Amino acid sequence: MSSNQTSLNRAKLPNNDLEQRATTLEIEAEDTFDYSKRSQWLRAAVLGANDGLVSTASLMMGIGAVKQDLKVMILSGFAGLVAGACSMAIGEFVSVYSQLDIEVAQMKRERERMSGSDREGVVEDTNEEEKEGLPNPLQAAAASALAFSVGAMVPLLAASFIREFRVRIGVVVAAVTVALVVFGWLGAVLGKAPVLRSSLRVLFGGWMAMSITFGLTKLIGSSGL
Repeated sequence: MSSNQTSLNRAKLPNNDLEQRATTLEIEAEDTFDYSKRSQWLRAAVLGANDGLVSTASLMMGIGAVKQDLKVMILSGFAGLVAGACSMAIGEFVSVYSQLDIEVAQMKRERERMSGSDREGVVEDTNEEEKEGLPNPLQAAAASALAFSVGAMVPLLAASFIREFRVRIGVVVAAVTVALVVFGWLGAVLGKAPVLRSSLRVLFGGWMAMSITFGLTKLIGSSGL
């Protein structure tokens, strides 16, 4: 009787045991996940959008310091969007392609080191896995250009339909402020970094860039240069 009871208890245990093990594995996987692996696409996406936002808004603020015309301000912002997106794409393509060349050269050195006949299968499997993990220059370039354009559209859309100069400047600053906080929060959440510190750092950095550009352009414009 006792042996039957023991076998019944053992039969009941696996389900609960499996559930506990699955939960434990999920928690451990979340805790041990290497968030630094996200750095490449984070830099190309969130940080690219932040660059587009700050640089385009600063350019529009600088032009607005000496030219209050809506058309001039929008055209300068659009030129900044196109030039910045192209620059980001080309820079990212060159950078990632250089990284690709380095990793391919390292793979060749490792292949030569493991070129023994008894390790051919291991070398082939390793090469397939490494090729899948290699960086893609075209994807990185496209992501950078797209992210920069998304960020740059924020001040452009904010200023597009407001003719009153002071109201337009205020709306641009408000829209950029909200976007800076969102980008800082998003980057911190995806990278598991301190949210408040990251958001404040991005916010004050953007404010500083716009203020310096506006002030210096205003100074140069007023001096008649």
